Amino acid sequence: MEKGNHTVTEFILIGFTTDPVMQLVLFVVFLSVYSVTLVGNTTLITMICNDSRLHTPMYFFIGNLSFLDLWYSSVYTPKILATCISEDKSISFAGCVAQFFFAAGLGYSECYLLAAMAYDCYVAISNPLLYALVMSKRLCIYLVISCYTGGFVNAIIITSDTFTLNFCGDNVIDEFFCDVPPVVKLACDVKESYQAVLYFLMASSVITPTVLILASYLFIIAAILRIRSTQGRLKAFSTCFSHLISVTLFYGSILYIYSRPSSSYSLERDKMVSAFYTVVFSMLNPMIYSLRNKDVKEVLKKLIRLTQPEV
Repeated sequence: MEKGNHTVTEFILIGFTTDPVMQLVLFVVFLSVYSVTLVGNTTLITMICNDSRLHTPMYFFIGNLSFLDLWYSSVYTPKILATCISEDKSISFAGCVAQFFFAAGLGYSECYLLAAMAYDCYVAISNPLLYALVMSKRLCIYLVISCYTGGFVNAIIITSDTFTLNFCGDNVIDEFFCDVPPVVKLACDVKESYQAVLYFLMASSVITPTVLILASYLFIIAAILRIRSTQGRLKAFSTCFSHLISVTLFYGSILYIYSRPSSSYSLERDKMVSAFYTVVFSMLNPMIYSLRNKDVKEVLKKLIRLTQPEV
């Protein structure tokens, strides 16, 4: 990639701070979060795969969500940890492209998957007797494949368009990872065609799933209101409560970062929000879907008993 009369071969990641003490503190924090993320998501995937009680459409989607979170966090965190303890803050041009591409593909796929999970919640509440028939194994697999396909097709588009921009400024990225706002800041000029691509991807990967999720929840609310007993309504609402929390946290962060024009980006202000949806959110999902879930807690207790040595 050309930068003026020179070729850009690497970028410099500023990260959160240049203070050595704070960098060490952040290293411990991110390492702890990443460790919990790996253990939590791996454990949840293992339970879903190995226990027949969790072989249902809902847990099939949750398992795929954990799979995405596992890899999404792994795209960022190892480089963040290395940057915190190393004087070398550089990332190669190819490494930046790879991080950008896989993060975009996994992130877009998660947007679509959360929409598919909203439809699953709607079917479970509105047609409980026909749930297994409507949400067949074939349909679930088709929905998941479509989520991954749509996510990575969009990732190819945004990655190719972003890294063919002309970079004429510094190669210093005022962030802890390669993402649209900080990378675009380095470009000489951002054409309207590129901005149009961003809006198209925002509409197809974020706005459209958001509309589908909102529509699903409108139908869910209508279905809950048709239930006569208060206990029945509470039970129905608890079916989608975890998903609702997950959607609110994820989409709230995404919309805050990416729904604004590039001219209004405030990198310092956005770093904490970026850290939340790239690293922290992946740690929270297993907790969100486990702590309120009776089936998962029972399987987890069984798994703990099996791993404990006999006295």
